[in-house]
Amino acid sequence: MNTNKAVQAWVDEMAKLTKPDRIEWIDGSKEQIESLKKEGFRTGDLIELDQEVLPGCVYHRTAVNDVARVEHLTFICTPTKEEAGPTNNWMAPDEAYNRLGKIFDGSMKGRTMYVIPYLLGTYGSPFTKVGIEITDSIYVVLNMLIMTRAGDIALKHLGDSDEFNKGLHGKEKRDLERRYICQFPQDNTIWSVGSGYGGNVLLGKKCFSLRVASYMGRNEGWMAEHMLILGLEDPKGNITYMTGAFPSACGKTNLAMLVPPDSFPGYKVWTVGDDIAWMRIGEDGRLWAMNPEFGFFGVAPGTSMKSNPNALLTMKSNSIYTNVVITPEKTVWWEGMGVEPPKKAWDWKGNEWTPESGEKGAQPNSRFTAPASQCPCISKEWENPKGVPISAIIFGGRRAKVAPLVYQSFDWNHGVFIGSMMGSETTAAATGQVGVVRRDPMAMLPFCGYNMVDYFRHWIKMGKKIPNPPKIFNVNWFRTDEQGKFIWPGYGENVRILDWIARRCSNQVVANETPIGYVPKPEDIDIKGLGISMKDIDRLLELKKEDWEVEIEDQKKFYEKFGDTLPEELNREYTNLKKRFGL
Repeated sequence: MNTNKAVQAWVDEMAKLTKPDRIEWIDGSKEQIESLKKEGFRTGDLIELDQEVLPGCVYHRTAVNDVARVEHLTFICTPTKEEAGPTNNWMAPDEAYNRLGKIFDGSMKGRTMYVIPYLLGTYGSPFTKVGIEITDSIYVVLNMLIMTRAGDIALKHLGDSDEFNKGLHGKEKRDLERRYICQFPQDNTIWSVGSGYGGNVLLGKKCFSLRVASYMGRNEGWMAEHMLILGLEDPKGNITYMTGAFPSACGKTNLAMLVPPDSFPGYKVWTVGDDIAWMRIGEDGRLWAMNPEFGFFGVAPGTSMKSNPNALLTMKSNSIYTNVVITPEKTVWWEGMGVEPPKKAWDWKGNEWTPESGEKGAQPNSRFTAPASQCPCISKEWENPKGVPISAIIFGGRRAKVAPLVYQSFDWNHGVFIGSMMGSETTAAATGQVGVVRRDPMAMLPFCGYNMVDYFRHWIKMGKKIPNPPKIFNVNWFRTDEQGKFIWPGYGENVRILDWIARRCSNQVVANETPIGYVPKPEDIDIKGLGISMKDIDRLLELKKEDWEVEIEDQKKFYEKFGDTLPEELNREYTNLKKRFGL
């Protein structure tokens, strides 16, 4: 029960604006969850799935025009455009409150307003932040109960404090012309209207945990990053914790839940988090990371027992499936699931569908929402209020030729430079053009809540403050041969590269110094039982000057977006890279 006066005053204010018929506070109880599900079944917002095959699981369809994050309608609302920076959409706070306020006015008439108190982080942790999300969507409520620690526990953590994130969401008419996702970092506020898709409306997700939290982290001396967290356990029982940032379609979730192959015995990968890392400097001078989330919000298509068995096992109960295929038996299917498609079913739009229909049955960005506690490889430390100590930060992208399989930065600032130039090459399926590099610094381009130049400065500043900083690496699983085929097998075999990274962190192996950083000696990549040759390893680690000349010129064009405001440390790293290649 809420006794916090600041929370109550804000909820009253939002109720006066949106004018709901009734207000329901979310306490997190099982009884309330079941009641919400039944209401969702009654209204048609949810479909109950086969409770023997998928116990506790439900199905949801979004509007056809509402299937993904809308970056062009996502705004950072700061007093000046410069504070948002050149890579964010900007709207002045007064304009945003006025524009969205008119849409919100009376938008919940005839509806229930749900008030969701939630935690990002574990109860009692110094990392943890409190949010209150107001919504008129049962789908949002049920997702937030999986993705966060929601209900009375959050109000208990908050106590009498007035420091909480104020999140207001309304489905309204789900009209693209009236759809906005606005972050007000200086007000610790998020307003989202006109969407029902998770990435736009689960306000604890990217909106708070990255856009607003990155701004908080800059001001408070910590880091909110779009990173997985994993622990690699070696045959002797030593665990090395790593974070990793990857643009979309680069295997981030698969790496977080990796299953080492039988040909590489004695190793285990423990999942701490698959998407968000909040990092602070610990008393021991190391960087400690915590996953602030409580669940996984993953892309379904392509998830199979080959690509990510742990994800598939995690979502077998108490999960929400969105925009996948639903079968007559009330089970689910999607492309790339690795099993035969149903002979007849309903697609994500609700239309009758067969494998011969000529269209994908599942929306390419269809999702599963599943409790992290159900993951077979969840780390026993994943809810440690102190987090876990990070030895390595890994950046990665999809590059066919330029980047080697793995390399290590010379030092922290060089690692920040590598992260600032992160990018992936587009595929024909995505754009019609192959090999166009899309830069996505630290995989944060859509999620940084302030000027990205200041974000780079914050990284550099943190490097000076961390007595024992993690080592920084770059990986590339996607190098191809002359026929365009991947040379590295990927998936579970990526544990071999994590092993090399762990050994570098503990100073067990030396490396070759190259113009781009420290590259493994070929013999230090364990390929026993892998089925590729040392010649293949040589090709995976090869640097070609002509490729890097093109890369360096492209890096220059990206940096030019920031004008003369880039930190001198990054300009120096760029100049030094050119010099090392003799350019």
